Amino acid sequence: MADLSSLKDLGTAAPEASAPVHVRKVDAQGRSYATGKRKNAVARVWVKPGSGKIVINGRDFTTYFARPVLQMILQQPIVAAARTGQFDIVATVAGGGLSGQAGAVRHGLSKALTYFEPGLRAVLKKGGFLTRDSRVVERKKYGKAKARRSFQFSKR
Repeated sequence: MADLSSLKDLGTAAPEASAPVHVRKVDAQGRSYATGKRKNAVARVWVKPGSGKIVINGRDFTTYFARPVLQMILQQPIVAAARTGQFDIVATVAGGGLSGQAGAVRHGLSKALTYFEPGLRAVLKKGGFLTRDSRVVERKKYGKAKARRSFQFSKR
């Protein structure tokens, strides 16, 4: 670098082609893994190509989540990505109630699908499936009956 004109050439040079931001993450068995969270529930989800079987904690998802609403919540990412019946899903979920667990599995499934097939990220992101729902129960404060409710006021 003899003079400042060589610095000008450095700024106009084309940037090198960098690696893609979202790459495929698959283990030796051909599965992708992700963790999903909702309220106090944590789900570990594995996705692999298959016939569309969904197993949660060793049981079929229709017996584990008996309510149709929870089954619908669980299947939302697969339906949005138009991949019904193409992946086998195995999940272990712990903590919280059934609603939180269904949301955790949905979050983990969405993340695992994007790791397996990065092209699905735009569709799942638009549907809001990749965002962790951070709403949790508010803690109880001292001097209160519950988190916000006060004890009954007595004038006398």
